[in-house]
Amino acid sequence: MMGLFGKKKDPKEQVRELQRKMRQEMRTLDRQVYAIQREEQKVTKEIKDAAKKGDRDVCVILAKSLVQSRKAQSKIHVSKAQINSVIMCMQEQLATMRMAGSLQKSTQVMQSMQNLIKVPEIMKSMREMSQEMMKLGIMEEMIEETLESVEPPDLEEKAEEEVERILWEVTAGELGKAPQAVSDKLGDTSARVEEPDLDAMTQRLAQLRD
Repeated sequence: MMGLFGKKKDPKEQVRELQRKMRQEMRTLDRQVYAIQREEQKVTKEIKDAAKKGDRDVCVILAKSLVQSRKAQSKIHVSKAQINSVIMCMQEQLATMRMAGSLQKSTQVMQSMQNLIKVPEIMKSMREMSQEMMKLGIMEEMIEETLESVEPPDLEEKAEEEVERILWEVTAGELGKAPQAVSDKLGDTSARVEEPDLDAMTQRLAQLRD
């Protein structure tokens, strides 16, 4: 009879396959970051060229694009941390399965996947993997949020401050305002040289959920 309907897949192997797919998606996000960084280099050069010509308006427009690209990179790194969290959680599931005999539903996985299916770069594959996790019993049916988050009232002001900081940074102080002694790392190029520690970010995500 088994030959007629095909051999049932081993849940453990299915989980391992999901982990492999997750790692592939992390590499996809890495490529996205590299592409953004290459584009940033071009924009940075254009800002310097415009600054030499004294064209501040062009510099401001270009600096705003850098603000967006740096925010995009920050979101991608958070997404990678969430994927890493799911991989680790599924590894724990495999260990638990040896004792319980079955996979258990995980609120942590559901919350992470809920956020990951909203990331444009990996949206489709995350939806597909969510379906697989539901079939395996790792997740309940997901309820997607339809309302967009409300932008903070001071967003425009913060964006302008970031533009000024980037202009100061890129033009070596010729344009823009010097950043305050204590500032966020969005406008700090040294913060983008090395990729954030995924394990540390995963731990912070877990703490926020508690």
